[in-house]
Amino acid sequence: MPPSTPRPTSRRADAQRNRERVLAAAREAFAAEGAQVSMAEVARRAGVGMATLYRNFPGRRELLEALYVDEVDALCAAAETVEGETPGARFEAWARRFLDYFTTKRPIAAELLDQVGGEDPVFDSNRARVLAAGAPLLAVAQEAGEVRSDVTLEQALDLVIAVGRLDREPAYVEPLLRVALDGLKPR
Repeated sequence: MPPSTPRPTSRRADAQRNRERVLAAAREAFAAEGAQVSMAEVARRAGVGMATLYRNFPGRRELLEALYVDEVDALCAAAETVEGETPGARFEAWARRFLDYFTTKRPIAAELLDQVGGEDPVFDSNRARVLAAGAPLLAVAQEAGEVRSDVTLEQALDLVIAVGRLDREPAYVEPLLRVALDGLKPR
């Protein structure tokens, strides 16, 4: 985790609750309004004062990084708990979870990229974490003969990202995702 978003190991219970309320409010606000949401709006939605907001997140960048890292944490945890009857089904379930992650974090990542530029440890280290989390799922599915062996995890996720970049309704995107995931299966 980058040094600009420390995660204290011991916080007062009320301080930890406030931090979580700010993150929940920010996550909801960014999902609804994208980059247009102000820090004051986040504080208002969280029901905390500006001092509490800035004590937890000294600036907008730190808030965005914390949101981004939380999403990566959830995606990595999902790789360990994803369910499915077969290794291929587990990989597909995680790939679908990756699509959700990609589409929900897009406004946050876009604004964070605007602030830090393309080269930033927060992106590199978290990309590596995602790949490390998904690699065992893909390897097991490939070993079981349920996913093509000539496809890397990066390629499979790029395929999911390409579908996720379509700015269309879920009913339009779902059949395309199905085609993409079916294309990962061996002939």
